[in-house]
Amino acid sequence: MITGKTKLTGVIGHPIKHSFSPPMHNTAYEKMNMDYVYVPFHILPENIDNLITSAKTMNIQGLNVTIPYKTTIIPQLDEIDEIAQKIGAINTVQFKNGKAKGYNTDGIGAIKSLKKYTKLEDKNILILGAGGASKAITFTLTYENPQSITIANRTQQNADTLIENIKKQTPYTNISYIPIQNTDEIIDNIDIIINTTPIGMTPNTDECPINTDKINQKHTVMDIIYNPLETKLLKKAKQQKAQTIPGTHMLINQGIEAFKIFTNQTPKYEYFEKPLLKILTQKQ
Repeated sequence: MITGKTKLTGVIGHPIKHSFSPPMHNTAYEKMNMDYVYVPFHILPENIDNLITSAKTMNIQGLNVTIPYKTTIIPQLDEIDEIAQKIGAINTVQFKNGKAKGYNTDGIGAIKSLKKYTKLEDKNILILGAGGASKAITFTLTYENPQSITIANRTQQNADTLIENIKKQTPYTNISYIPIQNTDEIIDNIDIIINTTPIGMTPNTDECPINTDKINQKHTVMDIIYNPLETKLLKKAKQQKAQTIPGTHMLINQGIEAFKIFTNQTPKYEYFEKPLLKILTQKQ
């Protein structure tokens, strides 16, 4: 039962009805007997400038931030986490002691997902895409000391900007660009492939971001797309005996990180996984 003592968390976006976060967080609150509630807030662009002040007024404990506000909300924050500052985007805001602090849990969610299946140190990593998700994952990966990172993208300009920012803001230098259509040339020397593009997402499930012919059992392939549960990239990789990691892993792990920031408690993975899979299975 929601009362005057119930602590409020939520997610903001425009639109927001697509968010899978409320059932995951609220299931965890229920299972852990925590007097919290997680609410989706549809914030119109003309009202975003008042968001942080309004959240403080309402004594909100934490907010997740989704499209299109991951960068526009930053000037309103009192503090920003080191990694989030380097990435230049946030997806989580903690309200504590009258201050709003921004974090980015996307990269952490991806790293935790990968580490469940493979080590990252000294590995050669191929990242498909150079957008916001790629930026979060790439910056976080530099803390794991991979042997090399290659950004494959359709346009070189976006990839070059990401690479320049990595070299400028971190000590990591062994990062380069390749046109996404040429990834066949380096697959044999790659250990881990991460798709951060929307290619293969519902409803375009017959699409695949790269040629998969050279993927084999030595590769670990992660797709951050979670709808469908198994993309064409992952299906092809699995057929060729590669280790595959679906997008639900990153979605769950980044959500768990946000939950910890909001509450200082860690929910079980299954508390997030079960409601998410139930929703996604119904959508298949």
